[in-house]
Amino acid sequence: MICGRKARPAAEQLRAPTDAAGGSRRPGRALKKMGLTEDEDVQRMLQGSLLWKVKAKGGSRERLFRLQEDGVTVCFEGRFRRARSPQSFSVANIEGVREGRQSEGLRKHGAAFPERHCFTLAFKGRRKNLDLAARGEEDARHWVQGLTKLMGRLQAMSQMEKLDHWIHGVLQRADRNKDNKMSFREVKSMLRMLNIDMDDVYASKLFKECDHSGNERLEGRELEEFCRRLLRRPELEELFGRYSGEDRVLSAEELQDFLRDQGEDSSLRQARTIIRTYELNEKAKRQDLMMLDGFMMYLLSAAGDILNQEHTKVHQDMNQPLSHYFISSSHNTYLTRNQIGGTSSTEAYVRALRAGCRCVELDCWEGSDGEPVVYHGHTLTSKILFRDVIESIRDSAFEKSPYPVILSLENHCGLEQQATMARHMKAILGDRLLTQPLQGQDPHDLPSPELKEKILVKGKKLPELWQEPRSVTSLLDPEEEEEEEEEEEEEKVQERSPRRSLQSLQEIKPLQAKDAAQVSPELSALVVYCQAVPFPGLAQALRHPQPCQMSSFSERKARKLIKEAGPALVRYNARQLSRVYPLGLKMNSANYNPQEMWNAGCQLVALNFQTPGYEMDLNAGRFLPNGRCGYVLKPLCLRCPPGEGSRRLALHIRVITAQQLPKLNRDKGSSIVDPFVRVEIHGIPADCAKQQTHHKLNNGFNPRWEETLRFQVRVPELALVRFVVEDYDSTSCNDFVGQFTLPLPSMRQGYRHIHLLSKDGASLSPATLFVHVRCKSL
Repeated sequence: MICGRKARPAAEQLRAPTDAAGGSRRPGRALKKMGLTEDEDVQRMLQGSLLWKVKAKGGSRERLFRLQEDGVTVCFEGRFRRARSPQSFSVANIEGVREGRQSEGLRKHGAAFPERHCFTLAFKGRRKNLDLAARGEEDARHWVQGLTKLMGRLQAMSQMEKLDHWIHGVLQRADRNKDNKMSFREVKSMLRMLNIDMDDVYASKLFKECDHSGNERLEGRELEEFCRRLLRRPELEELFGRYSGEDRVLSAEELQDFLRDQGEDSSLRQARTIIRTYELNEKAKRQDLMMLDGFMMYLLSAAGDILNQEHTKVHQDMNQPLSHYFISSSHNTYLTRNQIGGTSSTEAYVRALRAGCRCVELDCWEGSDGEPVVYHGHTLTSKILFRDVIESIRDSAFEKSPYPVILSLENHCGLEQQATMARHMKAILGDRLLTQPLQGQDPHDLPSPELKEKILVKGKKLPELWQEPRSVTSLLDPEEEEEEEEEEEEEKVQERSPRRSLQSLQEIKPLQAKDAAQVSPELSALVVYCQAVPFPGLAQALRHPQPCQMSSFSERKARKLIKEAGPALVRYNARQLSRVYPLGLKMNSANYNPQEMWNAGCQLVALNFQTPGYEMDLNAGRFLPNGRCGYVLKPLCLRCPPGEGSRRLALHIRVITAQQLPKLNRDKGSSIVDPFVRVEIHGIPADCAKQQTHHKLNNGFNPRWEETLRFQVRVPELALVRFVVEDYDSTSCNDFVGQFTLPLPSMRQGYRHIHLLSKDGASLSPATLFVHVRCKSL
């Protein structure tokens, strides 16, 4: 017995034998590790294919597309113009592969190619689609099937496998003469690619220790050993040693101690389950023991993620009225860039809906050929058919979430084209379009999000007695005509910009019908639970609540209400829906801070999804839990104000290390980041705070800080925590490296990994932060 435990074999006794070079036997090539070296589709992709790249504005160019040996990178270049360096993309950044003409670009400009030759690559983040056409059906099939397989393999990889795969890709790029051997010069080049500015003396020492053959070249298992040493995690080795003791083997009982300190299920049964799941050594596994590699696998898995994995599924009560939820909402959804001269696209709706958005906006104007169009009036933005938008919404609405979608109509069409809009929605959306109140429920009460796979229309509604006759009347007297859509459009025009260069935009005359202030019975009949009305004022709204009526506020008006009557606005939002939208003054489609609107209980806080920034990071963080379904239950204090008092928390975050941070300037080999970490708290005004670590010079590969940042949070149920990594610059603005945002209630305590995201929300895998989180009630 050792310290009250059974004697057990030491780590050396459990390890599998290694060869003379000290490396374990693993396949050398990335594709071999993925099990796809013999795959026919992947083989064709490695050979390369000539594919037509269909441009968004029409026209096409034939390009040679070829999968690289890392199994992740696809390069493409012109057939003859060799001077220009090839472009590339990563398979890891593909959201989906669509066969046939299933994109706006191919529907518009792909008619010259047979449908079975066509396919589209839709990317994560904000990268534009890649519309492609092969020379033959067989080639198209190979690429569609091959990419799908590669995406599946990458998705199934553990974090350790991703690290291994990533470093093999770097090795292949650094091996300039492709002889599968690395000179010291090539190793130094590789280190710069890895974001490491390693001292020459130390790098040379490490190189010589791994050069067992003594030929001043690393190859095979020597190279594997060099990479394994680079990927060492001293902080995890220290943590493992703290719980395992001198024998460097973790028993199930010792793992229980670690789980208890993590605040997790620390039963013996759970400890044994973890060992069986993550331990790599079969001999250790049979004895309920865990070695360092298994412990690292566990901490790098979803089980060691900072996000509570229960929150990756729908876990909240979804049977409360819509007014009790924050609802992911988009402003000017049709835009791909800014609101002055940007492009309108149905693909923008697809992206927003696939990102979990549940309320999209359609600015509807008169079309010259009797077909209503969607675009930003009074500007140079391009136009898309209303009918095409509705078809895209039908196809994408419920791909990522089954919960209801709200169409926020800003209507500038006359009666005839309003009727056309109604016909299109009924014909295209069919049974998914909600046209009647739910049976068995008071028609004056809001439904719950359990109204699955239904589409609701938000717009003006005629009083019930006007629904039957075919004659139409204006809803309000001219003096009272202050509908939220018109108020919104007025701000867009009047506050566009003081600069003379944009004065001409005010002279642009969109086709707004003279009778646009009127509502056709056909369109009115489709508005059931989201009746758009002018805001009557808080006093009247609270005296006579109308749950199915909703008003919209510009960010400025919302701030004014919050400042003057915040508690009353919270009570209003507990019963009725409200929508907040950005000021039209912002030509670049900039966003506002959504947190202050959520603090007041506003449900539909609409943002420009096409504009990256901290505001969209907060939005993504707010809707990260509950299975990213686009609906998040508001805290009790906002559903039943004043609600229960919150318990204040002391939040301590120890920033320990970062791993494999991306290189910001790939063109400049000597450019290495000087990273620091900032932690921000976004919540009620008293909780908003930020603190940061010191920066680490020239190390984006494995910087270590060991700095503790301390916060006090008064209303934790509303707080978001944002982790930001930046590259320190003493002479100019710091450069953004990566970030991750999540709600404080979804954050797990203990030792956790944080998987960083890019500015546009795409994964930066394998880049991570390693932190320790501790929360204590005050």
